Amino acid sequence: MIRFTDFSFRYREGAAPVVRNINLTIPAGCFVGITGAAGSGKSTLTYAINGIIPHCYPGDFYGSVEVDGLDTLDSSLTDISARVGSVCQDIDSQMVSTVVEDEILYGLENFAVPKDEIPGRVQESLVAMGIEDLRDRTIDSLSGGQKQKVAVASVLALHPDVLVLDEPTAELDPVSSVAVFELLARYANEHGTTVVVVEQKIALLSDYADLLVIVDKGEIRYADSPAEVLSHSEELLALGVNCPRSTTLMNALRGAGIYDGPAVCNVPQAVEGLKEVLSC
Repeated sequence: MIRFTDFSFRYREGAAPVVRNINLTIPAGCFVGITGAAGSGKSTLTYAINGIIPHCYPGDFYGSVEVDGLDTLDSSLTDISARVGSVCQDIDSQMVSTVVEDEILYGLENFAVPKDEIPGRVQESLVAMGIEDLRDRTIDSLSGGQKQKVAVASVLALHPDVLVLDEPTAELDPVSSVAVFELLARYANEHGTTVVVVEQKIALLSDYADLLVIVDKGEIRYADSPAEVLSHSEELLALGVNCPRSTTLMNALRGAGIYDGPAVCNVPQAVEGLKEVLSC
């Protein structure tokens, strides 16, 4: 679904490329988590997927980025947007309407979705995000978390092949963050949508992602299953990525020769690993 080939990009005002030599293939239907230290180039990768780079942010573009067979450099932003739905980090800047239902209708009308399909799509997206009760609310009356869900719903209504989200839980508490990831994972599974999420909460990413990508200083350091990536907890810490404590504990036990199982991504997995250790 998404293919980066020798991709590098330097913003026009920048002295050096923000990302360099990116080679990454993302299969259709994959749930991808991208993380790394601040300023590592994570958001730039999402801009390359949704066409903001190079169509809105000019600069030096090297290599290629393909999405669903479209070369983003040669395709129009409209064509890319028909396949890729995006949720920005700054939710307020993405809102264009004053009422929740109108916010969802806006994209449908702009992409000329047949009139008889629109009511069903609005309802479907509201249900998918669990916000049917917000349909008639004004945007300025919503909490940050509610706005996040409305933004996602407005994109889901367009039935994108790819969904790109930049820090979707930045304004959410832990319970709400899990709820959003649960909704995204369920939607992706039911519709075969490819989901790409930039997120600092690596523990959350590890629970839901099929592929975990670590970006450091504009380059991909790791791109593998969460368990495989988290097995390098010491290296990740040196890159400014804090692994879950349960992961760090079990990796330390493995290093001491006490535990020989796979890396763990969460507390339940660590509990099972400790049971194995204590039973020996």
